[in-house]
Amino acid sequence: MQYSQSLERLRKILNELREQCPWDKKQTIHTLRQQTLEEVYELTDAITNEDWNGLKEELGDMLLHIVFYSRIGREQGKFDLEDVIEGVCNKLVSRHPHIYSTVTVSGEAEVKQNWERLKQQEGKKSILSGVPPTMPALMKALRLQEKTKQVGFEWDNTAQVKAKVDEEIQELYEAVDSGNQNDIEDEMGDVLFALINYARFVKVDPELALERTNKKFIRRFQRIEELAALGGRTLYDMNLQEMDELWNEVKAEERR
Repeated sequence: MQYSQSLERLRKILNELREQCPWDKKQTIHTLRQQTLEEVYELTDAITNEDWNGLKEELGDMLLHIVFYSRIGREQGKFDLEDVIEGVCNKLVSRHPHIYSTVTVSGEAEVKQNWERLKQQEGKKSILSGVPPTMPALMKALRLQEKTKQVGFEWDNTAQVKAKVDEEIQELYEAVDSGNQNDIEDEMGDVLFALINYARFVKVDPELALERTNKKFIRRFQRIEELAALGGRTLYDMNLQEMDELWNEVKAEERR
């Protein structure tokens, strides 16, 4: 089957479900929102794990959501699927003048700078306006830093960023000593923001790095639960020193 026919088949199925299925009939852009977020997270899991079969499946789920939103848009007289596709095609062409026009660029950095300039020309009030307010805080901090980099709002080198991290950590310690909870929260945020910036400079994706540590913690903690059970105990029966000894045993296992 040709791909264009596959897309039409999907749209036909969605239209039938929208008209005949009690659940699909009730859905709105608001009720679909949370499900879309869940699908995005499932997609990112597949990407992180390089699960190609999972990636194919999750991309299909995302496409379903796009077709569903487009169907609702048509019902509301706002747009349809063709408008969505044509819109993104037009945007890609207009924002790549080095491909579709006579503009020349020196490399990736200049492509990104041109992209931001063109967005401003399209009526964006701020370079930061494209960062969704609801984006998770860690990802949002990274995007904010990447956006402002395009206009030169960026440290010159890694040493400067490291010095900023050290400065923010010292200010956090001072806030903790003061006992002012509001100041502590402010300074903790500054430390995290500075660390995310440092991660960029040392070519580390902070989201992936943190998730890697999360998975490592889960793996090690579940192993100490297993070791405790092998000894006929639960963690509730143990003190911190005993659990820490098991933790070190797990780390030693991983090094072997």
